[in-house]
Amino acid sequence: MRYNLLGKTGLSVSELCLGTMTFGESAGRFAAIGGLGADEAKALVSAALDAGVNFIDTANVYSGGAAEALTGQALRALGVARAEVILATKAAAQMGDGPNGAGMSRHHLMAQIDDSLARLGMDYVDLYQIHAWDPVTPIEEALRALDEIVRSGRARYVGVSNWAAWQIAKGLGIAERLGLARFASVQAYYTVLGRELERELAPMLLAEGLGLLVWSPLAGGLLAGKYQRGARGEAAGEGRLRAVNFIPIDMERAWPVIDVLRDIATARGHSMAQVAIAWLLHQPHVSSVILGAKRPDQLADTLGASAIELRAEDLARIDAVSALAKEYPGWMLDFTQVFRAPAQTPRRPAKGA
Repeated sequence: MRYNLLGKTGLSVSELCLGTMTFGESAGRFAAIGGLGADEAKALVSAALDAGVNFIDTANVYSGGAAEALTGQALRALGVARAEVILATKAAAQMGDGPNGAGMSRHHLMAQIDDSLARLGMDYVDLYQIHAWDPVTPIEEALRALDEIVRSGRARYVGVSNWAAWQIAKGLGIAERLGLARFASVQAYYTVLGRELERELAPMLLAEGLGLLVWSPLAGGLLAGKYQRGARGEAAGEGRLRAVNFIPIDMERAWPVIDVLRDIATARGHSMAQVAIAWLLHQPHVSSVILGAKRPDQLADTLGASAIELRAEDLARIDAVSALAKEYPGWMLDFTQVFRAPAQTPRRPAKGA
């Protein structure tokens, strides 16, 4: 297991992170994702820690708070010292029926950090993240609330999830001007099938020194290797993709990528999921990839990605088949900066590079 610094902080996090969205009974459209009880959650936490993972990500909204409770319960049952695990949680999603039951207002964030800590059975979290952009609350209000949470010792670092690049940049500028706690990280969707993040977010992350935490690295399970192309181009096979499929994926474009990943996996003796995750670990803007699982064998497979070093020709094949179409101003920036483009160092060198 390798470890990366989280953004500009001195905090080392494992390049693979255990996600807890499967912990507890979920309702509504995410019911197919959750379902794990205390013993099952404990087994996954134990397996992740044994593999060298020191980073666990949860959220107040996962299974209505049950995921946080089960995470804290598992760590206590395993006798894990608090300082040995980096724990992240999130707030902003709907947690109450009233008009203040969601968002990034001071009222909501201050209440939710206390509720999260109570469920976790802890005095602090290492990373507290705003889960989504709130167009109603002034950003200064949210930043002041996060700063107070850090100053009070209830969180060590703060970050955001699912924000646009301009929103993050605005927040960084305001925090610097007002002397408030700075974002350490951004949690975002990123896969070989969904590289839109590379247009604006990735350059901003590198320029500003923010860590990237990747969610849904297997595109909702599509890259797990158990789906085949159906008669109408759909994903045919059994899995939660049938029940939970809110990620927009261009399947016509996806199948050639899947074919290449499967070919590389077969040739190198890896699973397709491992190759998809290993590709992410080679990207210079990625700090940690969040892995979710329902069974120990699933987690063991994806954790195996940490031991894979893709070859230069493998990375070139994947990039060629999955690269984004050029959009303005991206193509003009490439054209005008060709002589001044900064070199980007990957997280890990490719074999044969």
